[in-house]
Amino acid sequence: MDTRSVTRAAERMGLSQPAVSQMLPRLKDAFGDPLFVRAQRGILPTPRAEALAGPVRRALIDIERLLKPEEFIPANATLTINVAATDYALKAVLSPFMAVLRKEAPHIRVSAKPVDLDSLNQQLENGSLDMAFITHEMANETLRSRKLFDETYVTIRRKGHPADSGPLDLEQFCSAHHALMSHDGSKFTGVIDTALARIGRKRHVVAAVPSFLLLIDLVRHSDLVATVPGRLVTDTTDFLVQTPPVAVPGFTKILVWHERLQSDPAHIWLREKIAGIIRSA
Repeated sequence: MDTRSVTRAAERMGLSQPAVSQMLPRLKDAFGDPLFVRAQRGILPTPRAEALAGPVRRALIDIERLLKPEEFIPANATLTINVAATDYALKAVLSPFMAVLRKEAPHIRVSAKPVDLDSLNQQLENGSLDMAFITHEMANETLRSRKLFDETYVTIRRKGHPADSGPLDLEQFCSAHHALMSHDGSKFTGVIDTALARIGRKRHVVAAVPSFLLLIDLVRHSDLVATVPGRLVTDTTDFLVQTPPVAVPGFTKILVWHERLQSDPAHIWLREKIAGIIRSA
């Protein structure tokens, strides 16, 4: 059901492709239904297979819980945690989390991956991801979630910028040359432009880069202006920081995970630790 492929299912189970193929006729006999039929690419489940998927998955989760030890000892744990996060979340959440993790659970490894919204739910469901740091707008309602923090935007420019006499007013802001973060570097508009459009104004965006961290570095070494999440500007040595001269809605960062990990002792510890670090930040 997860892979839609006999070959990939065999790889996940550590079996040969013929061995898995031989299971299908036995399943057909047991359930009185083919369960899977061949398609142009891989296999497709029958309605009977789709009806069985939920109960079977829950049964497997229950069996998995029986096989796992109830007690989780961080200092002895040897897990690899797969996390999906944007570069913003890596800086705002994962960096402080890793510092604590190295002290309390030194044998736990973290694999950070980019957020792929098209496959996020499937990745969480099939176990290739354990958790993701996203916003409410990105989350599927079937996922478990926990609020981490609310974020607001700040406008930054380098110290020594030509407009260094004080906070930028709306006229100065609109006439300045701006840079913004675009996930694929192709979009030259964002939440700031939406806010300006509401009051009939525009700004000049001359650069779009795929990373907030690169964006901040770009501002540090140029006369560009950028509006970024406030938690990214922890060191103001090089920057003039102000509230944007136009009302811009912030966003809420949440932690999401699949139901299958809701009661997992290791995952519970990790979730509580992340939330605790954010509260104390």
